[in-house]
Amino acid sequence: MSLNSEDPNYYAHIYNDAGGANKKIRILDSTLREGEQHPGISFTVKQRIQIAWMLDSFGVDQIEISPVVSSDHAEATKTIIRQGLRADIVAHVRAIKSDVDVAISCGATWVATYIGISDIHLSAKLKITREQAKNRALEVADYIKSHGLKARFTMEDASRTDPNFLVDMCREVNRLGIERISIPDTVGIMRPGGMYNLVGMVHKNIDLSKSSIDVHCHNDIGLALANALAGCDAGANQIHTTIEGLGERTGIPTLAETAVALTLIYKSNNDLRLHMLKDLSKTISQYTGLVVPASKPVVGDSAYKHKAGTHLAAILRNPSAYEILEPKIVGNRRKIVFGELAGKNGAAYLLSMLGLETSSREAETLAHGLKELRMGDVLELYLDERLERKILNDAAPNIN
Repeated sequence: MSLNSEDPNYYAHIYNDAGGANKKIRILDSTLREGEQHPGISFTVKQRIQIAWMLDSFGVDQIEISPVVSSDHAEATKTIIRQGLRADIVAHVRAIKSDVDVAISCGATWVATYIGISDIHLSAKLKITREQAKNRALEVADYIKSHGLKARFTMEDASRTDPNFLVDMCREVNRLGIERISIPDTVGIMRPGGMYNLVGMVHKNIDLSKSSIDVHCHNDIGLALANALAGCDAGANQIHTTIEGLGERTGIPTLAETAVALTLIYKSNNDLRLHMLKDLSKTISQYTGLVVPASKPVVGDSAYKHKAGTHLAAILRNPSAYEILEPKIVGNRRKIVFGELAGKNGAAYLLSMLGLETSSREAETLAHGLKELRMGDVLELYLDERLERKILNDAAPNIN
């Protein structure tokens, strides 16, 4: 995709080096697996099926679910697989042969398994040695491939693992033909530069004709998406997300933010139906009872809300002054806020909407009155294109 100098984001793309080769970065959504590990979250079978349909319609590449959690999860997995969705349905199981058998019984063609390989996981959780972990991993990987399944192997807690052992493990599963190797930052300890180094190390030590790399980054200190994108800069080509970023503790990258970043900043040709993002957010909120924060990027009610006087004036003349993407593209709506910060320009626009005189004197009087009220925000209004044109036509001649 060539850059257009008329694009308000043109120079940002130059700084981001978005003008070079634009590789596709895939999305695996784990709302039905990682998302259900969020405290207090449990979907019904019907809800899982509905979410899978919506994710597939949205355009994710893979959808992950764990059939070994319960009989309900197994039922949902079987039903979703039978739907014939475009996305791969990935059955997530432990590195145990009997778990793989459950995935097979559900009709899975993709299986994801994992094992903790950091010293703390080996000693505190698994109580086995590195060699025992390696043998268990390779035995299960071989078992999966012997059944003709496609697979992903996750090196759990990779970001706290001895680099030599991590590389050795990745090379071994790569040798067995495991299609995808996941490098997770399980506890959210990495900074972007560190994640770049970690993934880059794995990338240069495996046969890329056999395996591709996923990144699964946790958000414990708010760096999940930044780390995931850094991992992709280093050679990974699939990011794990959930709707609303649900997951263990503080979760993983949100689908909405990841999808917009890939589309707008990375120019990744994913053919995503971004207009569904707000509806996906609302659906999960309804199913879980969790309230979406107004300040949530992309899908929050404040994501396209403008308040300061100078912002209002600029937005009405050209929304690109303070918006990198039209709200309707992601299913959201633009709002303008009137109150003590509105200023003369904002007051003139408010007068115009009310059909009143919009002279400079009247605007200044109203602006002064709004400030004197000391009530903060007084009024919020959706701003569609028709209202925007009316305001500009009526009020623009009387403001500066």
